[in-house]
Amino acid sequence: MIAGSIVALVTPMDAQGRLDWDALSKLVDFHLQEGTNAIVAVGTTGESATLDVAEHIEVIRRVVDQVNGRIPVIAGTGANSTREAVELTENAKAAGADACLLVTPYYNKPTQEGLYQHFRHIAEAVAIPQILYNVPSRTACDMLPETVERLSKIDNIIGIKEATGDLQRAQEILDRVSKDFLVYSGDDPTAVELILLGGKGNISVTANVAPRAVSEMCAAALAGDAAKSRAINDRLMPLHKNLFIESNPIPVKWALVEMGLMQEGIRLPLTWLSPRCHEPLRQAMRQTGVLA
Repeated sequence: MIAGSIVALVTPMDAQGRLDWDALSKLVDFHLQEGTNAIVAVGTTGESATLDVAEHIEVIRRVVDQVNGRIPVIAGTGANSTREAVELTENAKAAGADACLLVTPYYNKPTQEGLYQHFRHIAEAVAIPQILYNVPSRTACDMLPETVERLSKIDNIIGIKEATGDLQRAQEILDRVSKDFLVYSGDDPTAVELILLGGKGNISVTANVAPRAVSEMCAAALAGDAAKSRAINDRLMPLHKNLFIESNPIPVKWALVEMGLMQEGIRLPLTWLSPRCHEPLRQAMRQTGVLA
């Protein structure tokens, strides 16, 4: 079972937007050393929307090879085209990923039946464990709990990343699915509470810059230690908030540059963090001990 702190890894680039393989290797080592429990390679935080298929699969392959079985690697393979999602998922399986994370189709705004058919088709096409990903604030597409329940009955659909931050929604999903179905938070500020409700972990942006703290927080919550996990979460809250001061992954990439873990690089239509946001984010990093 994949559980605990699962980093939604950024994809490092240079100033021209070319992939930075040395920085990718450095980031993977950083997470292996700091106690991250699993890595999502080329999820939406990894700028999946602007990587071509060859780049997408190469990032997954390199992360899988470097991790070498020490922790699970989950490949982001969602798309708003079902055929493209199947192609990415097939390639991720061939690259050796342990599971795939599939975001709901963005822009298309499919019906709930369309969502069911989309995810069922991918699951039947590729024999690899698959995790649904619901983030309506980014996709304009909300997968409702009853649709999650239907999809949870498909053998290789093993879980969901629920990123609404709505704990009532999370509780409804938990009530509808079997104990074996894995419910993860995709919202850092509320992740502890979802885990305490019965969730299995946090697919986290904050873990990019504070991996040990997020891992300890998730471990405490999974052990039922509400006081410890909430105390860590309270300490991390300035980071949770300021890492979304502009659209993700703009702030988290800036933070990693400040930490010396990568160089400045992001792809249009995303732009580098606005100067007015530098000090608030730097202050949050200092408050949480990420920067001296």
